[in-house]
Amino acid sequence: MKAVNNLIVGLVKSMPKQVVHIFAKKYIAGEKLDDGVKVVKELNSKGICATLDVLGESVRTKAEAREAKEDCLKVLDAIEENKLDSNLSIKPTQLGLAIDREFAFDLLKEILDRAKKYDNFVRIDMEDSSVTDDIFWFYEQAKTYYPKVGIVVQSYLKRNIDDVKRLSLNGTNYRLCKGIYVEPEEIAFKDRQEVRDKYVEALTIMLRNGNYVGIATHDDYLIDAAYKLIDELKIPKDKFEFQMLYGVKESLRDKINADGHKVRVYVPYGDHWYAYSIRRLQENPQVAWYITKSIFSLN
Repeated sequence: MKAVNNLIVGLVKSMPKQVVHIFAKKYIAGEKLDDGVKVVKELNSKGICATLDVLGESVRTKAEAREAKEDCLKVLDAIEENKLDSNLSIKPTQLGLAIDREFAFDLLKEILDRAKKYDNFVRIDMEDSSVTDDIFWFYEQAKTYYPKVGIVVQSYLKRNIDDVKRLSLNGTNYRLCKGIYVEPEEIAFKDRQEVRDKYVEALTIMLRNGNYVGIATHDDYLIDAAYKLIDELKIPKDKFEFQMLYGVKESLRDKINADGHKVRVYVPYGDHWYAYSIRRLQENPQVAWYITKSIFSLN
């Protein structure tokens, strides 16, 4: 079945962007900031908070990085102006990290200055393994500059437990996810249950060390495990939240919210929706099968 799913993902990737957009529009707020604001308002009305993300990464020029920085500043302004319960997520390579990390950090400082003005929080996203060390450097520099920043870690990376043990001693605010980038077996676990086990191991370390954790998963198994850990360790509600992607497992999201736990939804928007959509397909190839059936009217 895995081979079939991967074949279908490949088929969808070969389709015109207009066709892939059939899939994308469910998982992306839209192409404009106003679209993102509208979605966050709807979520807030249900007691759910958000993090806004301007889609795009791996910029090729410093001019593109500066433009991305301006987009991030506009997001923080819009959150403040609309009194949204939301923060900002950023991709480091969107600010030019892979071009010149000192240059990228200068841009990040402008974003952090604006976040500080509004007393808001900035999440530094993780990307593929080619920039993992640079992103940790980026985060550690940022946290020294402005404490209200957090990082993302990925349980499928074999290095992750060592990273968590180190970072947890510094009061790190985490988003813990499984990981979505395609990585070689030398550095990443491939077995589904092994990735789950490493997720629970990392979460246990974080919670025991008193870190704040965004428990980012749509996996019922991991959500059940998190509920159990929170209960066993008697973790107060102000030390964790559950995080989910916009458009994914909304019934599960609503159940967690109804259980009285804080839920934050990752709300992406922007012109660069295609690469994001393909990663979502690779994470859940079965979705590609649903798209293919709808396109070709297969029953």
